[in-house]
Formats: sequence, structure tokens, C-alpha cells
Amino acid sequence: MPILTRPENMQRITTVELAEKFIAEQVADVRAQVGNKKVLLALSGGVDSSVVAALLIRAIGKQLVCVHVNHGLLRKGEPEQVIRVFKGEMDANLIYVDAVDRFLTKLAGVSDPETKRRIIGNEFIEVFAEEARRLEGVEFLAQGTIWPDILESEHGIKAHHNAGGLPEDLKFELVEPVRILFKDEVRVVGKALGLPDNMVYRQPFPGPGLGVRCLGAITRDRLEAVRESDAILREEFASAGLAGKVWQYFTIVPDFRSVGVKDGRRCDEWPVILRAVNTRDAMTATVEDLPFALLQRITDRITHEVRGVNRVLYDLTPKPTGTIEWE
Repeated sequence: MPILTRPENMQRITTVELAEKFIAEQVADVRAQVGNKKVLLALSGGVDSSVVAALLIRAIGKQLVCVHVNHGLLRKGEPEQVIRVFKGEMDANLIYVDAVDRFLTKLAGVSDPETKRRIIGNEFIEVFAEEARRLEGVEFLAQGTIWPDILESEHGIKAHHNAGGLPEDLKFELVEPVRILFKDEVRVVGKALGLPDNMVYRQPFPGPGLGVRCLGAITRDRLEAVRESDAILREEFASAGLAGKVWQYFTIVPDFRSVGVKDGRRCDEWPVILRAVNTRDAMTATVEDLPFALLQRITDRITHEVRGVNRVLYDLTPKPTGTIEWE
């Protein structure tokens, strides 16, 4: 049976050798647990689910069924990367679900952040459950649960993201091959499994995705402004050598406009807010001291390349008093 708790004397996984040893152990455990049955996994493209997918592909190949739901709230290029890496390079049994219109229709006119989160979460479960019911022979559900999730749920800090949200007719046994690992160990294992750096070292990303960075009621045009400005910010951070040095950086587009001038004419367009913070535990955070020349270059690109934007602001607020995300 797989280990359910982290051994007190377990050596921290910091090297490829330790990662390969862990992978070999988990491959054996998964094969013993699953046998010839199918395993279902919601593959978001995030670090944890991607590492679990790669590990299970090594263990059971096409017995793993990955479902990638594109709800329209992912960052630029992320759905394409999931398809390229897992279907193209790893030959995964991958089901791609384009649910963009479905999600955005449900979210139309909804401005309350918690209501948006609830709609996104519930709709995701519905889409995932629909795909699960179409499949035969699935008896297991794989999850990217990691050790901090277990600790936080035990201490009542947050609910453990298990199968409890699925409808009653879907009864699965859980497969959680990285549940005894810390986040840094998951990344080392991901590297050993051959995942690309921009997936292994992906920034923390909220479950509702860009839905909580398109402030207020989500519209397609402002959502695209968030997606495009975020892509520019990431490109410029990479060019400046900051990609692996700043913990989290992203853009926000609020639901108001300001007056500006473009091509000699008045324009009423949105501002883009930049956020770049460093933290160890996400309980507190400091603002990254960015070079002014970099801020100017990012501003120039966003205001000239992103439709509907005429201002760029930099959020200087640490946590506390501000949270890392705006919603």
C-alpha cells in the first residue's frame, strides 16, 4: 500500500537521484494499487497536477485518462502547452474540453468575487463529472495533493481539495502519489520526469485563474486585456532575468476607465495594474523593487500592444495590508 503519511526521518528530495528513487517507489505503489483499472485526473497544467500526470504516465501509460478543461480563464498559451507536452510529447490519453463559452456565459454580469469563485468551482466540477460519466472502467481519481495541503486541512486552515465535491454517483478511490512531498520536492520530481522548466517552475496561480484578476463582472474584452498584458509582463521579466527570482507577478484589469490620449484623440480606456511580490509562506509579502527602466518598457508595450488600455500602474502595497491577489 502507498505511504499515507510523511515519515519523520524522510530525507528532503533535493537531487535527481533522490527524485528518481521516489519515482521508482511511487510507480511500484501505483501499479500495485491500480492494477489494470483506469485512473482519471483533472489536468490543469499547474505544477502538482502536471507532475502527477507525468508520474502516472510512467507508471500506467494509457490507463491514465487526463481531462484538461479550458474554462477561458487560463494564461496565454497554457492550454496549448498542456496539449503539446502531454499529448504531443508524452503520448498521454488526454481529453481536451473547450468550455470557454459555457463558463463565460455563467459568469456574465457577476461581480462579487466569492460568487465568481463559487461559479467557476461548481462549473468545473460539473464539466469534469460529465466527462467522467462518459468513460468506462474508471475506478480511481488521481489528485495533486501535497503535504502542506494535508497539514493545513488537519489544522483547519483550509479545506482539503479531495473528491468530496463530486456528485454522489461518482465513487472513486484516490491516487495521490505526491501527497508526502513539499512543493520544492514536487518541482525536483517534475524535473526528473522531464517536464519543461516553465511548467515545473510555474508561478502560483489561483484556482479561478484570471477570473479574479479581471475585477468585477468578467467581460471578454477585459479578460483578453488581462491575458495579453500578463503575457507581456512575463516576457519582460524573463528578458530581464527576473523569471526565477520574483515569487509571483501578474496583471489586473479593474472595471473602470480613465481618460487618455491616443493618436491625438481622447480615449476612455482601462488601466492595467502590475503586481510583483516576494514571499516565503504567502502569509506576508514584500513588493519587488523593479528597475524604473523596466517599468517604463513594460508600460510602453502594454499601452501600445493591448487593446483598450491607456494606463499602467504599479501596486506598491505589501501584505499586510494588501493581499497578494486583488479579489
